[in-house]
Amino acid sequence: MTGLFEQAETANLDRARPLAARMRPRNLDEFVGQQHFLGPGQLLRRILDADRLSSAIFYGPPGTGKTSLAELIAGQTECVFERLNAAAAGVKELRELLESARDRLATGERRTLLFVDELHHFNRTQQDVLLPDVESGVVRLIGATTANPFFSLVSPLVSRSQIFEFQPLQPEDIRALLQRALVDTELGLGRFDVSASDEALAFLSEVADGDARRALNALEIGVLSIAAGTSKVLELEVAEESVQKKAVRYDDDSHYDAASALIKSLRGSDPDAAMYWLARMLEAGEDPRFLARRLVILAAEDVGNADPQALVLANAAAQATERVGMPECRIILAQAISYLALAPKSNASYLAIDRAIEDVRTKAVLPVPRHLQDSHYPGAEKLGHGQDYAYAHDGEDGWVDQDYLGVDRTYYEPTDRGHEAVMKQRLEELKKRKSQ
Repeated sequence: MTGLFEQAETANLDRARPLAARMRPRNLDEFVGQQHFLGPGQLLRRILDADRLSSAIFYGPPGTGKTSLAELIAGQTECVFERLNAAAAGVKELRELLESARDRLATGERRTLLFVDELHHFNRTQQDVLLPDVESGVVRLIGATTANPFFSLVSPLVSRSQIFEFQPLQPEDIRALLQRALVDTELGLGRFDVSASDEALAFLSEVADGDARRALNALEIGVLSIAAGTSKVLELEVAEESVQKKAVRYDDDSHYDAASALIKSLRGSDPDAAMYWLARMLEAGEDPRFLARRLVILAAEDVGNADPQALVLANAAAQATERVGMPECRIILAQAISYLALAPKSNASYLAIDRAIEDVRTKAVLPVPRHLQDSHYPGAEKLGHGQDYAYAHDGEDGWVDQDYLGVDRTYYEPTDRGHEAVMKQRLEELKKRKSQ
């Protein structure tokens, strides 16, 4: 009787867990996604088949299988599996666990596989505590993190670990998980005898943004909401109601990656791509003033004199964004982005100042030619400062043949694009006159 009671208790506890937790894969064959390192013949699969896993960092967005894969690895290795959540564990708890692992190894028992979830929450001290036992092989470490390990983890720990980057699951992968959950009578939703329309499955697979957990949670809500009714088909309308407002993932990595994508789309003259990245950043809660500042920089750096009006418009958009705020400033930013994307491009000014700065830093500093030196103070005339200076406005068309640098160097090389083509023609005319 005791055994039956325990079995029933276990079954009840399993059913109480969320669907996403119940549907975690039980073996590698059930694991979906990440075939770039887990597929047949790929690196991690070869390491696991040979039972040669040392230390690894699983890095990627939520719901992509980091924890599930760690648990699968624990089940097929001969190590003792220990688990910590870095957000809740302290140094004392970590030291005790590592000491137990050393004792276990010293007495001839099995090695320890330590799984640390949310590893980026460990501070530098906690990460340093891990290092000696990871390096000596006392523990095999698997750390799961949603933050870029090259930014969030100490470099010695990164250098001692193999990093596997998890990618968001494809819609077809998520759809396969949803269909499996619908028919699984043991751990899934099969006991409710509910099916789902193709439209509902397609919607849930797409809206999940590669997050299996989010898709399964929405499926469970939808099925439970109709299970007691007469309809046994989850339709699109119910699926849409089962999904909460989309939370756009936007950590430090996403911030810099999205900003990079926005700037590169504008530089590449693609207004549609630029508009999408703008929308994504605004929906994620990005400060619109940051976006406005980036547009001002781009107007000078990438559009430049090919369209001088671009900087005027970008600066006006930045001022208006500061004054108006969200949500209306999205319209202002969209106007600026569409203009900047389609403006002719030139980075000639950007290249010119960097070339000049490089010369200042690496070559002998040029003296100011005597005829250009300040002559507006008593005694300047006695020193010869400003002597023989030719006032440009006295020239026939506001130009005189005069040396302004003392050496022959070229920094600004205008392009043939937009207004800069006019400037290039003017520069060539002046150079020709000077040579004559």
